Amino acid sequence: MTLKLIGSGFGRTGTMSTKLALEKLGFGPTHHMIEVIENPAQQPHWDAYARGDKMDWARVFTGYNSQVDFPGAAVWEQLIAAFPAAKVIHTERPEEEWWASFSTTIGKFFDKRTELALPPPIAALFSTMDRILVDGVFGGLDKATAISAYRRNNAKVRATIPAERLLVFSPVDGWEPLCRFVGAAVPDEPFPRSNARDEFWAHFGGEPPDPAG
Repeated sequence: MTLKLIGSGFGRTGTMSTKLALEKLGFGPTHHMIEVIENPAQQPHWDAYARGDKMDWARVFTGYNSQVDFPGAAVWEQLIAAFPAAKVIHTERPEEEWWASFSTTIGKFFDKRTELALPPPIAALFSTMDRILVDGVFGGLDKATAISAYRRNNAKVRATIPAERLLVFSPVDGWEPLCRFVGAAVPDEPFPRSNARDEFWAHFGGEPPDPAG
């Protein structure tokens, strides 16, 4: 098994819905942050990456047919080289909509994670993700810095990936463009919708209180 589809879009661009859709279309299992949280065998790989070790990406993604969301989206440039036959799905949404979602989920999580009663393995995992995402991908969690990173990534994907290998996609587009891109029949059911704000925080025992609220 090898990656057939690589997701280059940041978290909070519909990646969970896209994961569910790809698995429905037969391209699962689909690697996503939730897979890293739930699969202890994944965590040492990302520790190694954060240390700057040489990576065997085929080993990291053993057992997966596709990948979306962080942390894979943080290394899409390495993945397109490691899996040259894979196509790229770039999930994207308008940047202000993305920031509104990111700032109340991923961004807030990293800002407040020391206040959460996380199990030690999960706390250690997100210490690693802090280095990969906050320090590496974003360079900070304030609005201007985060949106700049988001905008830069969107532009770099378009400039790097040949058009025939790339689908710029949002779940609001529905089944048709995704199915056409991957060569699958359109399912006779609605496109999956998932990972609203409450669902995100449910993975971590609930949202931390807002002192200003």
